[in-house]
Amino acid sequence: MPIHSERPSALLAPNIIQFLFGRPAPASTPWNVLPRSPVLWSALRSVRHRLNLDSVGVLRTVLAGCWMLSAQSAAPPDFNRDIRPLLEKRCVSCHGRLKQKGDLRLDVGALVRHGGKHGAVVKPGQSSQSRLLERLQSTDPEERMPPDGKPLEPEQIALLAAWIDAGAAVPKDEVIPAGPAEHWSFQPIRRPTVPPLPTSAWPRTSVDHFILNQLVKHGLAPTEDASPVALLRRIHLDLIGLPPTLPEQAAFARNPSPAALETVINDLLERPEYGERWARHWLDWVRYADSNGYERDAAKPLVWQYRDYVIRSLNSDKPYDRFLLEQIAGDELPDATAETLIATGFYRLGHWDDEPSDPATDRYDQLDDLVRTTSEVFLGLTLGCARCHDHKFEPLSTRDYYSLLAVFEPLRRPQNGRTELTLPAGSRAEMAAIAARDQELEELDREITAARLRFRAEYFKSGRTHLSAESLAAWQTADPQRSANQKKLVESSAKSLEVELAAAQPEPLRQQLAEWDQRRKVLRLATPDLAQGYFLYEPAGTPPPISHILLRGNAIRPGEEVQPALPAILAKSAEEFPTPDARSSRRRLGLARWLAAPENPLTPRVLVNRIWQQHFGAGLVRTPGDFGLMGEAPTDPELLDWLTYWFVHEAHGSLKQLHRLLLTSHAWRLSRVMPAATAAVDPENRLWSYVPFRRLEVEALRDSMLAVSGQLNSKHFGPPMYPSIPAQALEANTDKESIWKASDENEQSRRTIYAFIKRGLVVPLLEVLDLCDTVQSAPRRQVTTVAPQALTLFNGDFVNQQAKHFAARLRREAGPEPARQIELAYRLALTRPPRSDETMTMLNFLRHEADATRAESNPTAPNEAAEDRALIQFARVVLNLNEFVYPD
Repeated sequence: MPIHSERPSALLAPNIIQFLFGRPAPASTPWNVLPRSPVLWSALRSVRHRLNLDSVGVLRTVLAGCWMLSAQSAAPPDFNRDIRPLLEKRCVSCHGRLKQKGDLRLDVGALVRHGGKHGAVVKPGQSSQSRLLERLQSTDPEERMPPDGKPLEPEQIALLAAWIDAGAAVPKDEVIPAGPAEHWSFQPIRRPTVPPLPTSAWPRTSVDHFILNQLVKHGLAPTEDASPVALLRRIHLDLIGLPPTLPEQAAFARNPSPAALETVINDLLERPEYGERWARHWLDWVRYADSNGYERDAAKPLVWQYRDYVIRSLNSDKPYDRFLLEQIAGDELPDATAETLIATGFYRLGHWDDEPSDPATDRYDQLDDLVRTTSEVFLGLTLGCARCHDHKFEPLSTRDYYSLLAVFEPLRRPQNGRTELTLPAGSRAEMAAIAARDQELEELDREITAARLRFRAEYFKSGRTHLSAESLAAWQTADPQRSANQKKLVESSAKSLEVELAAAQPEPLRQQLAEWDQRRKVLRLATPDLAQGYFLYEPAGTPPPISHILLRGNAIRPGEEVQPALPAILAKSAEEFPTPDARSSRRRLGLARWLAAPENPLTPRVLVNRIWQQHFGAGLVRTPGDFGLMGEAPTDPELLDWLTYWFVHEAHGSLKQLHRLLLTSHAWRLSRVMPAATAAVDPENRLWSYVPFRRLEVEALRDSMLAVSGQLNSKHFGPPMYPSIPAQALEANTDKESIWKASDENEQSRRTIYAFIKRGLVVPLLEVLDLCDTVQSAPRRQVTTVAPQALTLFNGDFVNQQAKHFAARLRREAGPEPARQIELAYRLALTRPPRSDETMTMLNFLRHEADATRAESNPTAPNEAAEDRALIQFARVVLNLNEFVYPD
C-alpha cells in the first residue's frame, strides 16, 4: 500500500542514491516519485550494510518498487520532462521519425498511445497490462527491448509505469513531426500557380513572379538592374567562360536592349564553347580526372572520350533523361552505339588502386564509389552513409544500399594485372559483325596453324632439315616437356627454321596459305576493327552474382541475400527490373529508366537546382548534393517545383531552354549591389533581391587570360594537354624527370577543360585556385581566399607569360600611344573603356615603371626597352584587377 509519510528533501535524495548504489544519481532522476517515508530510508540503509556488493541489484529492485508505491501520492511524471528523454535515448533509433519497426513511433506522445501494427502498447492506468512494459522487462533476448545495449534500469521501468498508471498523459498541443515519406523532396512534382502581382512592369518571366512575390511578402524590393555592358560580360562568362571580343562588344553597343541580349544568349548557346564551359560543371559532379590516384596514379587510357562525350551532348542539347540513360545504361539500351558505350565511362571515372592489399575489400570500395556517386549526382541523396549501418539521419537503410549495389555488382573492370585495358565501342550490329568476323578469323587461324604444323612434321620426317640433332629433338618435343636447354635451342633456331620451311613449301600449300591470308585481309577490310573506349563491362552470358548485405560493410562477412531494388522510401511499389538477356543483366537499364522517369521526384529537382546554382551563385536548395532530411529546404519551394515541372513537361529536358528561361528573367539581370534593406532582413540573399559577386572558377579565369592575351588555342576535343608545372612542384617526386612532360606552348594554350588532371599531382595554378575534389562528387566548389592565390596570380609563370603576350598585343593593335594601349586593355579585359581617373593612374604607372627600369639598368639604354617592360607590368596589373577576377 502507498506510504504517505513525508519524503526526504530533494537535496538529500541524491546523496542517499549515492550511498545505496555506490554511484551518483542520474541528473534526470524524478525526485517527485521518491518514497515519502524517512523510516523506509533508514531501513534501506541498514539493509545496505548487511548486503554484499553482488546483492545491490536486489536493493535497487526494492527501491524501484517503493518508487512505484509512492507514485500514487506524488506528482505524476511529465511526458516532455521525464518520459520523452528516456524514449529518445533508448527507443527512437528503431521507433522514431526515420524508422518505425512494427509501424510503432515512440518520439511523439500521441503516437506512443496510438501504438503500432500489433495494436496499442500502452494501456492508460494499467501499466501491468501494457505491452510496452512487458517487452522492456522481458528476460527473453528475442523479446526484450531495446534489443541492443543494456536493459532499462529498474528506476526507468518504474518511471514509465508511474506515467502509465497516472493515465499516460501527453501534451494536448503536441506537434507531430512529419514522417520521412512526407519530406518535401520525396513528394511528386506538381505545378504551382504562378503568383499574381499587383504590377506587371517588373517581371519578364514566370520566375520573376515568384521572386517578386517573396520580396513583397518580406517588405523588400529588388535592387537596380545591372548595366547593359556588365550584363554582356556576365552572360559571356556564364555561358562560354570567355569575355566578349571587341567586335561582339561593338555589335551590342549599337543596340544594348533586352532583346539584343536575348539574341546574344541564343548565339552563345549554339557555340561549341558553351559545351566546354558547362561540361566542366558536370565533370565536377561526377568526380572526373585523367588518372587513377593512389601510389602509381597511372593515366586512365582514353578517359578523355567521356569528357568529349559530355561536351558534345551539351552542345547538341541532348535531353537530360537521354543524357542520364546513356551514362547509367548506355550499353544496355536497345539502340546502343559507340557513343552510349563511352557514356558509361561515368562508372570508371573514380580513383582506382591497381595493386590493392585486400582485393575483396577493394572490389567493394569500387562498388561503393558507384553507389555514392550515382545517388549523390542524380538523386541528391547520401546513400553511401548506409554501407555499414542504417543511415543515422536519413530514411535510407543498409538494405537500400546493398540493393542498389546489387545493380552494379555484375560490372567488371577490363585489366591485365596493373594495366587497365580498353574495349571496342560500337552498336550492337557492329559488335555482332565484329564477333562474327573474329570467329571466322579464328577458324582460319586454326586451319593455317594446323597446315603449317602438318608440313613441319612431314619436313622433319623427310630428313631435309638443316637443324642439328639436338635442335630437331627440341622441336619435336612438346613444349610442356621441353627442358630449359631445349627451350633455348627452339628460341635461337626459330627464325632460321621459318625461312627454311618457307623455302621448302610445296606449291599447293603455298597457294592455300596465300588464299587464307587473302581471306583474312578481306574480312578485316570488310569489317574493320572498332575504335576503343574506356568503360566497364558485364561478362556476356554469365549469370549475375548473388549479392549480400555485408555485415558492418566488411567484405568477408556476407549476411542476408539481397536483390536489386530501389530505395524503399522512393519506390512506391516493387519496381520490376528487366529480364537479363545474353549480353547483360539489364539491371542498370531498370535503374536508369526509373531515374529518368518524369514522375521521379528527385532527379529533375536536383538538376534544375544545379543549373540555378551556376547562374545565381547559390542553389534554391543550398545543399545541392543533399536533398534528404539533413539537407536544407528550398528558399522558395514553389519556384523550384514550378521550374522542375516546366523543365520536364514543357522544355522536355532541354538544358538550353532552361538556360534561356533563367537568363531572360529580370532576377538574373539585377546588379550585384545589395539593397540596404536586404542586409538586415535577408543577409544571405535567400530572397534573391540581387546577384552576388562571385570569383571566376580557375578554368574561366585561365581561359579569359588566354583570350585577352590573344593566345587562346580554340582546338576542340581530343587527348589532354599538359600545362607547365614549376620545377619546385616536381622535386618531391622520385621520377621528377618523367612524371610530367609539359606540352608545347600552343597546345598548352587550349582551354583548361582539356588540361590533364592528375590526382596525385594537380597543376599548382588549378589547385591553389580551388579546383574541385576529384575523388568524390563535388556539388559545389570550395572558394577560399588565401595568400598563395594572390602570389600565384601576380608572380606565377603562367600569368607573367600571358602578360608578355598581352603587352605585345597592345603594342600590335593599339600602336605606341600609351593612352590608346590603356583603353584597348580595359576593353579587352573588362569590356568597358577606362574612366578618366583610371587612365591618369595607369599613365602615371607606365611612366613610373619605365623610369624605374631605366634607373635599374643602363641609363643610356633606349627608351623603347624600358617602355616595353613597363607595358608588361601594366598588362600584369590589369590581369590582376578585382574586376577581372570578380566580374560584374
